[in-house]
Amino acid sequence: MDLPGIFSDLFFDYTLRTVALGSAVLGIVSGALGAYAVLRKQSLLGDAISHAALPGIALAFMLTGSKMPLVLIVGAALAGWAATLFIMSIVSATRIKYDSALGMVLSVFFGAGLVLLTVIQKRPDATQAGLDKFLFGQAAALLGRDVLTMAILGGISLLLVVLFWKEFKLLSFDPEFASTLGFPVRILDILLTTLIVIAIVIGLQTVGVVLMSAMIVAPAAAARQWTDRLGVMIGLSSLFGAAAGVTGAVLSASVPRLPTGPTIVVSISAIVIVSILFAPRRGILWSKLRDRQQRGRLRLEAILEDLYILAREHDDREHAHSVSVLKLMSAGKGGVEHSLRILRERGLVQPAGKDEWALTSAGVMEAGRIVESRRGEPDER
Repeated sequence: MDLPGIFSDLFFDYTLRTVALGSAVLGIVSGALGAYAVLRKQSLLGDAISHAALPGIALAFMLTGSKMPLVLIVGAALAGWAATLFIMSIVSATRIKYDSALGMVLSVFFGAGLVLLTVIQKRPDATQAGLDKFLFGQAAALLGRDVLTMAILGGISLLLVVLFWKEFKLLSFDPEFASTLGFPVRILDILLTTLIVIAIVIGLQTVGVVLMSAMIVAPAAAARQWTDRLGVMIGLSSLFGAAAGVTGAVLSASVPRLPTGPTIVVSISAIVIVSILFAPRRGILWSKLRDRQQRGRLRLEAILEDLYILAREHDDREHAHSVSVLKLMSAGKGGVEHSLRILRERGLVQPAGKDEWALTSAGVMEAGRIVESRRGEPDER
């Protein structure tokens, strides 16, 4: 499919437009709230809540007989919230560590959900058809009312994030200090966790129980590579989530039999990989480039320092010395000739005969500064 055709379908094809909008809403909400989960080192909480939501979906259907998205979302939210409270209670009341409590609750709730789902599927009627899609998601089945429900719940969550911006920020970075200031840390913790639960449950129909945790962690992990500011991180995380959602929807519509949910997760994974590699300051390639530049700078400074130390043995600080001596002093470092050429271009050294080099006046001053800074004391000239 050509690019103009893709943009045309995004606006005029009902199914693709609905799926893309729903995926974008999911990406924005999960990206914004996932930033708090990542900063608070609760990335696995999303995995636990998403798996714990399955029995809530099953129970909501068994009690109401309805497959309305809002009914199932309420059931999933209650189950996810109950699982979160279980985790908090286990950690506070026992010696079990946080990660162990997560694993226990995740497996127990998910196992119970699978049992309930099996019971439901053995019912004689056909009303249960489609519930198993919550395992891996079925974004193509999204309707306009589903997207509206997701947008309303997500909008309320984001509004609460704005209203409690200062409190959530303090809770994420220094909860002990927040407690000393009189903030209700326990209540704020429950509120923020509840918002994360909402962000998870609204995406279950799109990417499913199994993959939903990726939508909480991945956009925030990618955004963290680019910035140190919370506001910018949340903005980038939402942007990355929305971009992955729309990209996954478009790719799924373009390639036959390509599932939307997994494609969205693959798209956000690609954004994470690019961020890890190319993000300034934290990117792997940028780090390697900085390390290479740092090593080169240190080699240049070492050559200047060596020439300066040798020249101090003479009355003339610009006394020339052979390359072989410099190589001997730089044993194991290499690149002496290349370093001398660079220093010559900068006007810090000059050739003084065959295979001999000397400091220029500017080189003497720069070398003296280097020696002084490294030794921590003025150089006697």
